[in-house]
Amino acid sequence: MKGTLNRIKGGDLELTEKVVAINRVVKTTKGGRAFSFSALVVVGNGNGIVGHGLGKAKEVQEAITKGIDDAKKNLIKVPVMHGTIPHEQFAKEGAAKVLIKPAAHGTGVIAGGSMRAVLEAVGVTDILSKSLGSANPHNVVKATFTALGMLREPIQVAKQRNISLKKVFNG
Repeated sequence: MKGTLNRIKGGDLELTEKVVAINRVVKTTKGGRAFSFSALVVVGNGNGIVGHGLGKAKEVQEAITKGIDDAKKNLIKVPVMHGTIPHEQFAKEGAAKVLIKPAAHGTGVIAGGSMRAVLEAVGVTDILSKSLGSANPHNVVKATFTALGMLREPIQVAKQRNISLKKVFNG
């Protein structure tokens, strides 16, 4: 389902950045140790648009900047209705599995670590989520993106099934 993500261009969007993880990498060479950094960054406009990126560089700030630029190239549109998602969704990336469920108003963002960063960047205010399997931030972020990308707009579902919007929710 990776090809069905609702990709968009990030031209003139006001995006907020959140650094999810910074990893120091050491390469041992003949002349000693060479340090470099990788940064996993999530960007979003808080209104249904979110992206993630990975930046690598010799300096932390440069890695974060590269991550932000990469994230702006990988933006997707997520259907957010009344501060939550339209339906439950499960996704897997590597050994990381994520489950996201819509929640009633006032619940808040029930999510941990890297998953919370993605959900807050997309603009969800009420959601129930569970990260299963691996806690590797890279795979958890990718799995969360896959789950958010697989969400369908209720209006589109109603059109595809040739039924009213009320029947989509009432079954």
